[in-house]
Amino acid sequence: MVTRRTIVGGLPGLMMANTAWAQEGKPGTVPTVTKPLAEYLAKARFDDLPPPVRREAVRTLLNWVATALGGAHHTATDRACAAVIPFAGKPQAGLIARRERLDAMNAALLNGIAGHVLDFDDTHLPTVIHPSTAVVPVLLAMSEYKPIGGADLLNALVLGVETSCRIGNAVSPEHYDIGWHITGTAGVFGAAAATARLLGLDARQTGWALGIAASQPVGLQESLGYMNKSFNAGRAAANGMMAAFLAAQNFESSDRMIEAPHGWAPIVSTKQDYAQITEGLGTRFEILRNAYKPFPCGVVMHPSLDAALKLRAAGVKAQDVARIDLKVHPRTMILTGRPTPTDGMESKFSVYHGVAVALIVGAAGEKEFSAAAVNDPRVLALRAKVFPVVESSLAADQVDMTVTLKDGTKRHQFITHAIGSANTPMTDAEIDRKFLGLADGVVPAAQAQRIMALCRGMEGLKDAGELSRSLQIV
Repeated sequence: MVTRRTIVGGLPGLMMANTAWAQEGKPGTVPTVTKPLAEYLAKARFDDLPPPVRREAVRTLLNWVATALGGAHHTATDRACAAVIPFAGKPQAGLIARRERLDAMNAALLNGIAGHVLDFDDTHLPTVIHPSTAVVPVLLAMSEYKPIGGADLLNALVLGVETSCRIGNAVSPEHYDIGWHITGTAGVFGAAAATARLLGLDARQTGWALGIAASQPVGLQESLGYMNKSFNAGRAAANGMMAAFLAAQNFESSDRMIEAPHGWAPIVSTKQDYAQITEGLGTRFEILRNAYKPFPCGVVMHPSLDAALKLRAAGVKAQDVARIDLKVHPRTMILTGRPTPTDGMESKFSVYHGVAVALIVGAAGEKEFSAAAVNDPRVLALRAKVFPVVESSLAADQVDMTVTLKDGTKRHQFITHAIGSANTPMTDAEIDRKFLGLADGVVPAAQAQRIMALCRGMEGLKDAGELSRSLQIV
């Protein structure tokens, strides 16, 4: 084992470091969470998962696969493939809706980028983590790397989501508020947990995997609206895999890397609620608080889109609008307060654009967040009439919208729970329609139906690799 050296010197920073090290592990300091989490991950079985959790795991899998199909040939994915493939290792796993095969870790990286680039993947509403996008790419790659049963894949999916979201809960919202992109920074833990479980690591090795993951936080909010955002998710997937494979070779880490004074949580956030990580393990499941997007954009603007679409359906015409006033949750303006987006990716983080285009077109799909939509003169004119203000009393899935028409008439719409939220979730049929819409033109219709059937029937598959192979172009 490697032991710490005592640092002797007069620098205040070094003195503080020695003090922190001296406190580490003492009773009454901070709770121990890395070890009990690792112990749970190493022993948790699929048979212990309640039926609602199993059902949600399937919905999470299907929804992510849909978004990855939709993003498989996005410009960002193409460019990432062009950059990475020349350096890839031996062909172990395939890329979604593509012919290339490469090493498992780089396959996870590129598939993770494809799954997140449309901003259409799932959202854990308490933390705004997109939990599956760092976990499912790992599962697909691992299912080709070694034999895995479908039930084992779903179990690893649940454990990966649970790990990311519980660790995210412990530092939210302060972690996000200071600028971290939590999908990457917490997602790496989910990827490590899922890989560790599929490798059959014991509790000590799983703890090392979590520790090595903690050393690799990736993702800053400045990347939102750029291709870089999808890299955060893909890199978290690959980094988590690397952490688990290192741990499988007994590459050691501190067993307190999450909670130690110089560990992950104290460094990346001013809040550390460690009970969120360990309380209710195996009985309370964060995947049940996962939500699926009806719109391919920042989830905090979904209530505003919902309101605009309802008003349009009720007869409000864009050409008659003089002004649109919105009362929104504070996070809406933090994440989507861009009044003048310049391209399609940036428009996914502009509540001004979203409201305008929804009211004009009566839809808020991928086409409505394209360069063409951003530069549409009608959209440019209407978004200048959108006036959002923060209302701290509103929940994240609420909005209060008032449209003033040119004749002075006012039309009002309050959204209590936006479509796609925990209280108004997408149905199985709606997720199926979303899947088929995203798969259209990417894979043949018969292949899309087979992929859906494999996702829905994952629990009974003896070879989970059937899904990954069915996603590839041959």
